[in-house]
Amino acid sequence: MNKDIYTVEIAGLKRDLRLFQIAPGLKIAILNILGDTELVQVSARALAEKLQSVEYDILVTAEAKSIPLAYALSVETKKPYIVLRKSYKPYMGEAIQAETLSITTGQPQVLILDEKDKALVQGRKVIILDDVISTGSTLQGMRMILDKAGASVVAEAAIMTEGEKSQWLHIIALGHLPLFTN
Repeated sequence: MNKDIYTVEIAGLKRDLRLFQIAPGLKIAILNILGDTELVQVSARALAEKLQSVEYDILVTAEAKSIPLAYALSVETKKPYIVLRKSYKPYMGEAIQAETLSITTGQPQVLILDEKDKALVQGRKVIILDDVISTGSTLQGMRMILDKAGASVVAEAAIMTEGEKSQWLHIIALGHLPLFTN
């Protein structure tokens, strides 16, 4: 087996994930769903099943890799979705923002809730959705924004969690990725 590949099975589909070094002696498996329509669709179907018992109004995700998943899950569940953006545009009006730290870049990243979307989530029950949850920093940023907007986060979901499995037991996920040390 190639040490630079980690094979996973997600909702019945096998994928070979490339390992990427994020720090000396530490690698993570990269799940990039962009362009993998088959994986996005089966993941959305499987997550929709797992979310059946959760009462919610809107799906919320962060730009960019999880957008196809949010769209597909929205189609499956017939629930709307919104995207927290990574850069501010003037048309976004009085937006709400929070800063997080990206595990893949090691750099701070900003998440922004558009003014029009703020009105959609206020007083509503939302599910936070991501492709992979690694450190929880993006989740924390999304929670901060949604709290400021007056939304209630009722669940957090992802295709995969990563790292210390015990810290992600509350996440509705289809699988878990280990960290790779050498």
